[in-house]
Amino acid sequence: MAALSGKVVQNVFIAQFYQQNRQFGTQYQRDICVPYMRALPPFHGGKLAWTSNSSMQMRKLLKYQNGFVNRRTFYCNAASSATAIPSLDKVDLLKLQNGSDIRGVAVSVVEGEPVSLTEPVTEAIAAGFAAWLLDKKKVDASRKLRVSIGHDSRISAQKLQDAVSRGIASAGLDVVQYGLASTPAMFNSTLTEDEAILCPADGAIMITASHLPYNRNGFKFFTSDGGLGKNDIKDILQRAASIYSNFLAKGYSVKASESVKKVDYMAVYTSDLVKAVRKAAGNIEKPLEGFHIVVDAGNGAGGFFAAKVLEPLGAITSGSQFLEPDGMFPNHIPNPEDKAAMKAITQAVLDNKANLGIIFDTDVDRSAAVDSTGRELNRNRLIALMSAIVLEEHPGTTIVTDSVTSDGLTSFIEKKLGGKHHRFKRGYKNVIDEAIRLNSIGEESHLAIETSGHGALKENHWLDDGAYLMVKLLNKLASARASGKGVGSKVLTDLVEGLEEPAIAVELRLKINQNHPDLKGRSFREYGEAVLQHLGNSIASNPKLQKATVNYEGVRVSGFGGWFLLRLSLHDPVLPLNIEAPSHEDAVKLGLEVSAAVKEFQALDTSALDKFVQP
Repeated sequence: MAALSGKVVQNVFIAQFYQQNRQFGTQYQRDICVPYMRALPPFHGGKLAWTSNSSMQMRKLLKYQNGFVNRRTFYCNAASSATAIPSLDKVDLLKLQNGSDIRGVAVSVVEGEPVSLTEPVTEAIAAGFAAWLLDKKKVDASRKLRVSIGHDSRISAQKLQDAVSRGIASAGLDVVQYGLASTPAMFNSTLTEDEAILCPADGAIMITASHLPYNRNGFKFFTSDGGLGKNDIKDILQRAASIYSNFLAKGYSVKASESVKKVDYMAVYTSDLVKAVRKAAGNIEKPLEGFHIVVDAGNGAGGFFAAKVLEPLGAITSGSQFLEPDGMFPNHIPNPEDKAAMKAITQAVLDNKANLGIIFDTDVDRSAAVDSTGRELNRNRLIALMSAIVLEEHPGTTIVTDSVTSDGLTSFIEKKLGGKHHRFKRGYKNVIDEAIRLNSIGEESHLAIETSGHGALKENHWLDDGAYLMVKLLNKLASARASGKGVGSKVLTDLVEGLEEPAIAVELRLKINQNHPDLKGRSFREYGEAVLQHLGNSIASNPKLQKATVNYEGVRVSGFGGWFLLRLSLHDPVLPLNIEAPSHEDAVKLGLEVSAAVKEFQALDTSALDKFVQP
């Protein structure tokens, strides 16, 4: 058989297997499927090398699948056996840091991507968080701290939840498992005060890797002060590395967790969202009655929004899609920035003649919308819409965004809405922390939002909550109808009327070859900074271009009716180049200026830029 695409084999065959057996429970699907996924042929240059053994493994999985369907056996979530001893490999835990998150490989299916989030590694990380939390809270021995744990729909979720629970329990803390949950709900569990549901939690852990491929997973951490920052994550990983070294030295065995309880916290979280919309509409029981709103959860954790939030408010949700959790993500990537994902929700709105469409990422901390005409309300449009809503409530406030927002958005916020646009760095935590900092020095800010769909409001404890962002849109719909000021998504699209949008908007990624001799022993970050310094110096002498006078990241330059921003990626050896212009010709002119300035940097792969500027 000819070499087959790895994506086809993994995301069609395996996902098909999952879908056919979903009615028998996702956990058994995970348990049964992962060992066979490990046996699938390895990747070679983006392909799977197909062999007779590979075919045999496929037939074996099909045979097992058929036997499973015939028997219809249900398996419960049994505790891990104390005799099972996972392998202990040397892992550099510090390399698992991804800004303010931890991310790694959890399932072995891709050649060259060994599992880094093993059970022992995960248990060590959880124990490291427990130690950090004990130091942070400084409680006496009379009270046990408790940690809530939730996860998205990934196939490795249960295994990691069990390992996290063991790590927390081993430190003497109580564990409260929420099961399938959203990232915002996990933070909220540290704020809710209700002992009947074991709240507030002293700390919370969300097991997720956002929109990354299904073989990845990771962790986000919260206390009542919000999400942890980069320094906190580094501290936790350093503690975890010490614990893991002890595992290597003394051995590791899986022990059943004690002090573990289970709570349906999502019922509490969704109830609060429903109450917020009813309040905005003047305490009407079903303020969205008659509205047709479709939801696309991308088979992530956001499927609850249709039945648990919209329907109690009276909305019609027929046509909603991919609500069931499926960690193989067989339909599209759960990501509001993904073109295929946005096309899917747009088509659902048009096919069902809905008033509004809502789409979430995997763990529901990002979202976007589509109006009744199929117009996407994401990126700059979503920021403009949220800014309009927030500035109605808080006139003159400062809106903090990331660095790649458009000049048209600045004009819209400042000239039409009467607010102030504070363009900061990429990274949702950077944007949120900057808004908090501005408030601390007396500059009022009520909204921090990224083009990626991360958005946080001061009124919601600065939590980036995709569901809460959509509730703000629903509030506007409900309150407008209650006051007789309009019906349908036109209420929302009217709010972004006048937003100037570029004809051309592109992002090109210029990769740094870390093995190239031109680095001369420097790190990719040092090399990238040198590129930016040289570009800045080159622009200074060019009368056709003007550097931004206030800029917090990279080199931002205006010219030819548009602008470009070249910056260094937060985590990767890449210099992303964003260009916006009124025409393709003007965008090419901006691209040529960058190309001429960086051509001497031989370790920089400019092929994407070269292709863009070709006549």
